[in-house]
Order: sequence, then structure tokens, then C-alpha cells
Amino acid sequence: MSRNIALALVAGLALAGCGKSPEPARKELVFSILSAESQASAEKDWTPFVEDMAKALGQPVKAYYGSNYTALIEGMRFKQTDLGWFTNQSGLEAVRRANGEVFARSVNPSGIDGYEAVIIVKKGSGVTLDGILKCDKTLNFGMGDPKSTSGTLAPMTFLFAPRNIDPATCFKNVRSANHETNLFSVSGGLQDAATNNTASMDRLRLLDTDLARNTLANVEIVWRSPRIPEDPLVWRKDLDPALKKKIADFMFGYGVGDTPEAARQRAILDKIQTKPFVAADDTHLLPVREMEATGALIEARNRKDAAATTKAEAMLAEVRKERAALTAKP
Repeated sequence: MSRNIALALVAGLALAGCGKSPEPARKELVFSILSAESQASAEKDWTPFVEDMAKALGQPVKAYYGSNYTALIEGMRFKQTDLGWFTNQSGLEAVRRANGEVFARSVNPSGIDGYEAVIIVKKGSGVTLDGILKCDKTLNFGMGDPKSTSGTLAPMTFLFAPRNIDPATCFKNVRSANHETNLFSVSGGLQDAATNNTASMDRLRLLDTDLARNTLANVEIVWRSPRIPEDPLVWRKDLDPALKKKIADFMFGYGVGDTPEAARQRAILDKIQTKPFVAADDTHLLPVREMEATGALIEARNRKDAAATTKAEAMLAEVRKERAALTAKP
């Protein structure tokens, strides 16, 4: 199923590029899902939810699983997908470039809102944070997808940029991969250190298999970021309002209540690591915009680029003004 969606995405982008007439409107709703781990594990966890959505909406719903966040953004931009689960950074790009808008967000099952970006090393390897920051080009380092909030944006904003460190020149080798690959690579000694996040590690822990337990037992965290907001759900602004209402009714009613059906739904939500979804809007992305502007400002100052510094300062001031106005609302 997801292979067909991927082919449709490629076809749609090709048509858009050569100016041919678009294909007839799809009858199914396409729900894109970021796959920070393998597609197989994401598909197993999400399929029951997608099937329930199709029943509730009374129309087919197809899932498109992408480990490349850019593909999810471009899919929405060219109307090959209709809504999706994004990271904060990729969700921000979907809002900016793909006519998207945030309408919901996940809720951490632990009751503590948000999660943390981390840097992991193999336990017992002797690799420390100070050793990582020495930048002596002796270590192999794993980054996340460039559009990943925890895999790239957070460590750049809070760890590397403030120290004027460019990972490309700091390490012997830098490779970008999804969180699951980074975990296994560090556990197996293929990478000396890598970015990850607490949610991904919790997800692996939920599997409760020998492989999962051994993998987690073989890594340790040497750095944590400030907490990052939960992930947003984004839909296309131009979706039919009646369809938006049906989607919202499904999302915000799923897993709510004390009936056996609600309990079944909550068990499905547990697999994708969220409590029932709650309503949100584009203001959900203010913290990641602040991270982005802060990182840009630090980098501009490190380069002594006056024009870029002024631009980043203006971006940061605008975000903080919006946050202050939001806080001031009764």
C-alpha cells in the first residue's frame, strides 16, 4: 500500500514539474506518517488506527510512511497527501511551504508534556560529552534527518551552535539516519555517538524483546536537550470544511470515554505513544520557531555576519512577541 502511495507521490511531483494536467482527484484520504524508525514497525503500530479512521470517515484512508521528512512535506505541497503526523520542524516546513496548518497534537503517555533530544554512546566505550566536543575528528557521529527536530535542530541549537561547532568538520565521519538506525548503530559499535530522543528510546522499550532490551542496555545518554513540544498533526488548509470536521470529530473522540471501545482505542494509541489527541493550532510551533531563530542567531554571531545577525534577531524578536501576546490572552 505504501509503495503505491510513494509511486503516486513521484508521479505527482513529475506532473507538477512538467506542467501537465493533474490526475483526477483521489477518492481516498492519504494520511502521511513520519517513520522515525523502520516502516515495518510504524506500519504495524499505525494500521489499526488508520483502519478505524477509514470506518469513521466512511471513505478509504491510505497511509504513506516516510522516513524522509522532505517527502512528507512535498507530498502535502503537491496535494498527494491530505494530512499527517509530523515532527515539529517538519510540521513547520509543511505550514510554510505546503499550505498546511496544525490542527492537533499528541500527548505524552507519561503525563510529562514533551520529550528530549539526546546524544547516545555505547556503554563502556569511554566516549564522553567532553570527548565529543573536542572535535578531533576521531569519532564517527550519527545525525538525524535534516528536518528532524530532535535529530538535528535541537542538538544544533542547544549544543553545537553555541560552541561554534560544525559537525561536518568536527567528526571523522557524519551520517544521517533515522532514530532506530542510530540506536542500533551505536549499540553495535558502528557509530561512536549519535543523536536520538527519549520518545524513540521509550518506543523501543515498549517492544519488550531481547533485541530491544539488549540494544538499550548497550547505550547510555551523555547529553539531553531542554524539553521539546509534542509532535503536531497537520492537514491541508484547502481540505473541504465538512471533511475537516469529520476528521476532527474522529481525532478528538478517539480513545475518549470509559466504554470498552474507548479502552480498545486507547490500547491502539499506546502503541503509537500518545494519549488521545488534543486540539492545537499553528501557535504550537512557536517553541520550535524560537529554537530555529536562536540557532540562526548563534551561527550568525559566530560567523560575525552582521546582516544575518540582524535578520536572526528580528526573527527571534517576532517569535517572542507572538509568545508574549499568546501568554497575555485571558
